[in-house]
Amino acid sequence: MQVVRERRFQVSSTRMAWGEEAGEVRRFWGGLGLPGLIDVHTHFMPERVLHKVWGYFDANGPLIGGLKWPITYRKQEAERTALLREFGVRAFTAMLYPHKPGMARWLNGWAADFARRTPDCLHTATLYPEPDVETYVREAVEAGARVFKAHVQVGAYDPADERLQQAWGLLAEARIPVVMHCGSGPAPGKHTGPEPIARVLARHPKLRLIVAHMGMPEYEEFLDLAERYDQVRLDTTMTFTDFTEGFMPFPHRALPQLTALGDRILLGSDFPNTPYPYLHQLHALERLGLGQEWLRAVCHDNAANLFGL
Repeated sequence: MQVVRERRFQVSSTRMAWGEEAGEVRRFWGGLGLPGLIDVHTHFMPERVLHKVWGYFDANGPLIGGLKWPITYRKQEAERTALLREFGVRAFTAMLYPHKPGMARWLNGWAADFARRTPDCLHTATLYPEPDVETYVREAVEAGARVFKAHVQVGAYDPADERLQQAWGLLAEARIPVVMHCGSGPAPGKHTGPEPIARVLARHPKLRLIVAHMGMPEYEEFLDLAERYDQVRLDTTMTFTDFTEGFMPFPHRALPQLTALGDRILLGSDFPNTPYPYLHQLHALERLGLGQEWLRAVCHDNAANLFGL
């Protein structure tokens, strides 16, 4: 019955005015006694690049598993940042990523400018296995990047590629987190799954890796990696929602692991690219029944400690 009620909520919430939804989001974190939310997985990128991403979702491209995926927050950049602030998101990211060589440095330049004009965005950068990767990663670190994004599925590269090793070492030494889409959901890539990441961590055990989407659908394997490496974390992006539970459900038997690793789970949403309202991700976490202390840590405190906020 609980899942049925949540689905009814989801349908009604899609018709909810954004101002009304913002009020509900604020009530959620206010009820937990938090000063707001910290979302480590939100997407901001050059508008023409983002519009191409939206076009890919509209076309049900193969990397989204052929799923129907309407974009809930298809608005201009200023409107999207304003909405996150209305939600009470204290800090967020600009998850951007290249799909071919020669893009990363340009994207990093855009992201640095976005961070300068958007002080509540954690300065984000990205990388790709190419000859100058160590150089531009170092440049981004020196320019103040606070988090990196790596997308193994879209980029179709092996994260253990030798060309990336110096960059991973640099980021591990600088203690800068890397949010990496490395799980095989919603559709597998050539180098997705836990095995390539295990090879990276074997060489760089102090890399502050944040596994995006809880590593779906290899949830348990990535939780196991977090148990082995104390700098591995996971973000909640799209996990536990009705949408994801419909095709890649989180295994109930792994809830004790999720509870035990509660200090290394971080709120992520995929805003603005979700096919459901932002509020639904929060309610999906709440209905796990892991308690208010776990929710406070996941929705704010873990990321606040990680980024010194």
